Amino acid sequence: MDMETAAAAGGAGLTGWQAAALSGAAGWVWAASYFDLTRRTRALAQPWVTRRVHAETPSILRFQRMQHKLLDNFFSVLSCVVSVPFYTGFLPLLFWSGHGKLARQMTLLMAFSDYLGNVVKDVVSAPRPCSPPVRRVTATQDEKEHAMEYGLPSSHALMTVCLMGYMLHYVLTYAACDGFMIAIGLSLAFLQVILIGIARVYLGMHSLTDVIAGICLGIVILAFWLVVDDHVDAFIVSGQNVTFFWAGLSLLLCFAYPVPEFPTPSFEFHTAFTGVAFGIVYGIQQTYLRFHGPDAPLILSQQLPLLAYVGRVLVGITTILIVKSCSKALSKWLLPVMCSTLGIPIISSCYVPTLKAPNSGSGKSNPKQAGYLQKVFSLFPCKAYDVDTGIRFVQYAGLAWSVVDLVPVIFTHLNL
Repeated sequence: MDMETAAAAGGAGLTGWQAAALSGAAGWVWAASYFDLTRRTRALAQPWVTRRVHAETPSILRFQRMQHKLLDNFFSVLSCVVSVPFYTGFLPLLFWSGHGKLARQMTLLMAFSDYLGNVVKDVVSAPRPCSPPVRRVTATQDEKEHAMEYGLPSSHALMTVCLMGYMLHYVLTYAACDGFMIAIGLSLAFLQVILIGIARVYLGMHSLTDVIAGICLGIVILAFWLVVDDHVDAFIVSGQNVTFFWAGLSLLLCFAYPVPEFPTPSFEFHTAFTGVAFGIVYGIQQTYLRFHGPDAPLILSQQLPLLAYVGRVLVGITTILIVKSCSKALSKWLLPVMCSTLGIPIISSCYVPTLKAPNSGSGKSNPKQAGYLQKVFSLFPCKAYDVDTGIRFVQYAGLAWSVVDLVPVIFTHLNL
């Protein structure tokens, strides 16, 4: 409880830094647009990275000569460890097992690392190894979507470093470990990172340069997070204006995201993770003392035996899938109505067929949608905004909120 006491004691001064942080993010959005920083950075980095990827193609082809069906299956399954379906299943299970702080920090760290990794991808806009001649193995729909992104850095390598590194840090911090256990933990983490790097090259998804860049960026992000994680957690569980601040930050992160050379799914992945982070933060703010405090029952304890935990999983997974579907349907109806009422011009790339942009003149706003609010916020670009971004954000925020708020309430009523 020392963390909460410290946060509460420093709560009165949080408003100032919140305003400074949001103002700084807004200033960065303006500066990046005004000085065209994305294009300038891309002009410097893209040619060098592209040359490296092309130069490494013969090495990738030689490495792929060892191809075998067993290796295809092994590396494809291994790559799923840091995929969106994995996080959708793993992180809720971590929350419901009683390890609240680890689950919170893992969720926020994954969202943070995913955002920065995708920002670098779309700023540099460097290609993946050419296929053909490189053989690209995309065994799942998730892999097929990843193959549509740019190459550098490897998101799988980056996220694996953050995932394994933070889990190892947490275990070493909160569990009694001797030198032998520490050596085992370090070896397993190192092995996982190396295997993921090999898998990305073997599957034809990345060059060695992409993998090395992902590992290096992951180490930098992990080192930064290990410095700030306790402060972030204290702010989330007991800070002031947390929901308002996080909502503003999420909005600014969407505007700060760079425009890639050609459209990719990276922005969609970022929006989903940002929505999850917001839903977790909002839910924890409402229910921390009731469900997620230090006294929460841990799995395999007397208060939470294995059978009860299995019941939690069955009830919880069913509930969050229903909530995700309902929040998507509600936002598909509500957001277009709100935008029309407020005079915000919108289009939809897939979720709302009636709002799909026409082939010609799609960049022009519908004059019927022009309103007072649009004139007030005339500093924003005069274009139609994709409402699918908001829909995607809301559905994943709803899913995450249900994990830490709605589902624990159901557990209480069912005595799970």
